[in-house]
Amino acid sequence: MRYYLIAGEASGDLHASHLITALKAEDPEAEFRGFGGDLMEQAGMTLVRHYRDLAFMGVFAVVMHLRTILKGMKQCKQDVVDWKPDVVILVDYPGFNLKMAKFIHAQGLCPVYYYIAPKLWAWKEWRIKAVRRDVDEIFSILPFEVDFFEKKHGYPIHYVGNPTVDEIAAYQKAHPMQEERRESLIALLAGSRTHEIRDNLPRMIEAAQPFLDRYRLVIAGAPGIEPDFYQQYIGGHNVEIVYGRTFDLLSSATAALVTSGTATLETALFRVPQVVCYFMQIRWLAKLIRKVLLRVPYFSLVNLVAGREVVPELLADQMNVTNCRRHLEAVLPGGTDRNAQLQGYEEMAARLGEPGAPQRAAKMMVQQLRQVK
Repeated sequence: MRYYLIAGEASGDLHASHLITALKAEDPEAEFRGFGGDLMEQAGMTLVRHYRDLAFMGVFAVVMHLRTILKGMKQCKQDVVDWKPDVVILVDYPGFNLKMAKFIHAQGLCPVYYYIAPKLWAWKEWRIKAVRRDVDEIFSILPFEVDFFEKKHGYPIHYVGNPTVDEIAAYQKAHPMQEERRESLIALLAGSRTHEIRDNLPRMIEAAQPFLDRYRLVIAGAPGIEPDFYQQYIGGHNVEIVYGRTFDLLSSATAALVTSGTATLETALFRVPQVVCYFMQIRWLAKLIRKVLLRVPYFSLVNLVAGREVVPELLADQMNVTNCRRHLEAVLPGGTDRNAQLQGYEEMAARLGEPGAPQRAAKMMVQQLRQVK
């Protein structure tokens, strides 16, 4: 069968590449084509266009490059029509992918599957109408999405497990002794975008200063961010940077300060106690997001999966040096919150389930497609 995949960022490229490998195992005659990245191409997909050509973040950037984005979407639509796939598999990237789903459904071209669903539970819940109309099946990687889609909106989905569990399990299998080499270090995961690093890193470094007589301070450098950008915030502090070794860093860390996102989940799965930090310059906007736009009680994936507060969340003006330092001290060895947080991680991991997310998704997809054919 023919599978057309669309991913629009690095994480989607990674997860989609594993799905392609799993689909090959289920369907040896499979052919793959689509929009994505290097990893998808290496897994065997014919790459029509790289996601970096269309990856624009923020309202201003999107408006400035709107013509490029629209041309990309037109190219994608025509390519799907010409290639005639048996299914289109959308991977996250909702701004682009939900428009593609609408087009494919309206044209009656083929089934539309969503792997890594759009985060409607956090914002833009009204998009559920488009999902219900245009998406045939959702293969979810977050267990709490089942309640959101099925109980709240009556839209059945498949929870297949979380691919981050697979990635960390694979790392730990390849580095069996790494977990036994915990060092006295505090990991700083300050985000992947310049504004996140600018807003959070200086506060993280200052908060950790009293502990530098006992702990090394190491930043997980984000891809595409030059060392010089970090240096302006490090100044004369004794802080290290490592690139492309986030899992190595987490497997060695004693504790971590982490911006919100998948990094919080990775940190928890490595059983590293953490403080989740996300400073925002515009305080009224932060309050608006929390009170009006954010539809969930937490903003870290750890707490959302666990269904309770396992890790402290410091958002907007709550993310200050005093709060960050107090919570960091509480999760370091001997701290009042360390053991409780580690116990909470076990509960969270149990809810995520065992490795095998792409394999389970691929098996379900192929079975359903064969029934249709």
